[in-house]
Amino acid sequence: MKQVRLGRTGLQVSEICLGMMSYGDPAQRPWALEEEGADPFVRRAAEAGITFFDTADVYSLGASEVITGRLLAKYFERRDDYVLATKVHGRMSDVPNDGGLSRKHILAGIDNSLRRLGTDYVDLYQIHRWDPNTPIEETLEALHDVVRAGKARYIGASSMYAWQFSKAQYLARANGWTPFVSMQNHYNLVYREEEREMLPLCQDQGVGVIPWSPLARGLLAGNRGRDGERRTTRANNDPFGDSLYSESAFDIVDANAELAAERGVTPAQTALAWLLAQPAVTAPIVGATKLHHLEDAIAATDLTLDEKELERLAAGYVPQAVSGHS
Repeated sequence: MKQVRLGRTGLQVSEICLGMMSYGDPAQRPWALEEEGADPFVRRAAEAGITFFDTADVYSLGASEVITGRLLAKYFERRDDYVLATKVHGRMSDVPNDGGLSRKHILAGIDNSLRRLGTDYVDLYQIHRWDPNTPIEETLEALHDVVRAGKARYIGASSMYAWQFSKAQYLARANGWTPFVSMQNHYNLVYREEEREMLPLCQDQGVGVIPWSPLARGLLAGNRGRDGERRTTRANNDPFGDSLYSESAFDIVDANAELAAERGVTPAQTALAWLLAQPAVTAPIVGATKLHHLEDAIAATDLTLDEKELERLAAGYVPQAVSGHS
């Protein structure tokens, strides 16, 4: 699999990132796979040349990080052979300071993540969301100290408004702190509001874009029907996903399925190929709970859509309310 630069950094990542949220504790997420079930996915990813893996402390309250660390150590000979990303912000318990982006939580969070992951450092340490209750200066200085301590090589951000990201980047540079090198945002064929401000900002500033939910929580792969049918365990247990997309999304879902049928591939492949063709995108973060999900993602990297096909898929988009920031 092709390796690409993450933004303007010298860091090379595979053009597909395997999202590890799917692996953890099924008692917390009914569709999550425990370590034994996750094993074939990491093995196949490694075989296919995927070197980029993304998790978060809040996924199954740490269980995902534990599984991630164990399986990466199993299928990669050296720690330097893969790029490991995790995130901080989510509430880990009812203890008042066990969430958010305070200095206290960030410094505790990185140590806890490293312990669960079984490693001395992460390659990319990301803030999972914006924290309106903590001054961004406090967050940035704490993240800089994490990097200076050698516990993270780079830092990244996730869904927020472009003005917030721009403010954070300005303050980091003005104070000599480590700037963000990546943006993990909500972007796919049926949600393109990021094209208005965030993506142009990232392109201009050389920030890598690693979208979450590239298949719209499975909608673009056909896991939901226009009549409200839920066709998978994930679709039946994903109220957050249900809140993200409007009825108009199904026109694009149908257009994508028609093109996929014409090309003799799956709708997941054409939807991912469209995303990979967007100039701002570095590496979509793909979740997989069935091996064909992962095979579709791998195959999408070799699927080239022509300009007419790209335009055809994009043509039915209807502007949406901003979503995914909370």
